[in-house]
Amino acid sequence: MASFKAGRMSEDIRRIISGKMRDLKDPRINGGEMLTVVRCEVASDGSFCKVYISSLEGFDKAKQAVKGFESASGFLKREISNVLGLRKAPDLKFVADDSAEYSARIFEKLKNIKTTEEEPTEDGEE
Repeated sequence: MASFKAGRMSEDIRRIISGKMRDLKDPRINGGEMLTVVRCEVASDGSFCKVYISSLEGFDKAKQAVKGFESASGFLKREISNVLGLRKAPDLKFVADDSAEYSARIFEKLKNIKTTEEEPTEDGEE
């Protein structure tokens, strides 16, 4: 189980990366309009961080965004180090995640179920 400090640091890193997405000029990231940092997992010693990136546009877009984030990892490490006041920022590993697309599909299915239940029957009876 992760320590309290690692959990707190992972939330801080997630917040910082989410905020800096707009500043990145890489076209694969595209300003972070449809991208989401789902979660971050920091190692207990704080030397490594795995960042899960998801896109509402699909898993392929998330894979492209991961390549953009990997090229901007030096900038993001410097920002994390400056904001959190760390002597050594954790190494960042970006992973594509399809959870946002999956949840959007589930939402659409639930919405379709709700609309079919609300339609009255042809007899006029409910």
